[in-house]
Amino acid sequence: MKMNAVVLGAGMVGSVIAEDLAQSGFAVTIADHSSTTLGRVAERSNGEIAIREVDCSDQGVIASLASEADVVFGALPSWLGLNALQAVITSGKSYCDISFMAEDPRQFDQIAKEHGVTCIVDFGVAPGMSHLLCAYAVHLLDTCKRLDIVVGGLPIERNWPWEYKAPFSPRDVIEEYIRPARIVEHGQTITREALSECVLMDLPGVGTLEAFNSDGLRTLCNTLNVPFMKERTLRYPGHAQLMKKLRAGGFFAHEPIDVGGQQVRPIDMTAKILIDGWKYKAGEPDLTVMRVEAEGIIGEEHVLLYWDLLDYYDGEKDQSSMGRTTAFPAAAMGRMLADGTINTPGVHPPETFGSDENVVHRLLAELEDRGIHFSKTLESIR
Repeated sequence: MKMNAVVLGAGMVGSVIAEDLAQSGFAVTIADHSSTTLGRVAERSNGEIAIREVDCSDQGVIASLASEADVVFGALPSWLGLNALQAVITSGKSYCDISFMAEDPRQFDQIAKEHGVTCIVDFGVAPGMSHLLCAYAVHLLDTCKRLDIVVGGLPIERNWPWEYKAPFSPRDVIEEYIRPARIVEHGQTITREALSECVLMDLPGVGTLEAFNSDGLRTLCNTLNVPFMKERTLRYPGHAQLMKKLRAGGFFAHEPIDVGGQQVRPIDMTAKILIDGWKYKAGEPDLTVMRVEAEGIIGEEHVLLYWDLLDYYDGEKDQSSMGRTTAFPAAAMGRMLADGTINTPGVHPPETFGSDENVVHRLLAELEDRGIHFSKTLESIR
């Protein structure tokens, strides 16, 4: 008998989660408020995926959907993430979520334990694979001195004026440019301004990109005992300066302003404008690039251990790279929830599983089967 999966959100990531689950034998229902988005899923799946046009901001709706499921997946915008997490937990269902929510989802850890459900949060590519590989590096090294994550999703073709396109909600992308970036220095968590300390980096297969501070460490700040940690976002050179100008000019402000007698939040207006400017055209290729780097000690040897990811749009399946690299890890972890491989009640960030080699190896193998390759390098530092 097929297991039932419910996917909340039918966008670029949710649709790929649903397709991957259906191909691996699940009976899948996908829910979204947009009939257009759901129509694309129905067409691509030839009716194999059940669609539900509902309001996923309504906890009652989520609870009703969750009641039909063996496992639930969240692929909603960040501002809906915490609400959905709470609804799924109180429904007594296990959950795997990729929402980049501003809040700390671990606030529901005790409630999840009381309901006997296991929730995995932030499990996409970054956060997600980035955090798991950081924890795996700590597991492999005798002593870990430093962790550094750099990651970005980019269009292959650069076009003026943005030289960037958003593989997910522009509103969520803007969050990367305004949330203070938490980093760890000398064992203490400090904050730096988003977009700060921008430097140029050369990465294999991509060339020169810029890297700037962003708030991607999240739970790593207090789950791993490593004295130096940071996460930086990658863009084509020049993008950070342009975003700084928009931020300084007030375009990302939350405080409403009067426009023709209407109260408008500048950030909402900016996101609305950027939806068209940052939107990928049908079939337009993108790439995802990431490096997770750990410096430490094995035995008496000072080493550098790192994983590189470089992934491209899948033209045959018409799946964006960011959609693939975010959806496939979530789907893989959800399968482990469904079959009982992962069964520890509570709310767990990705790094929770970095010391479990069975989980790590199965996850990497499933990603490899889907063409997502993390190349591992271990070098001596002299």
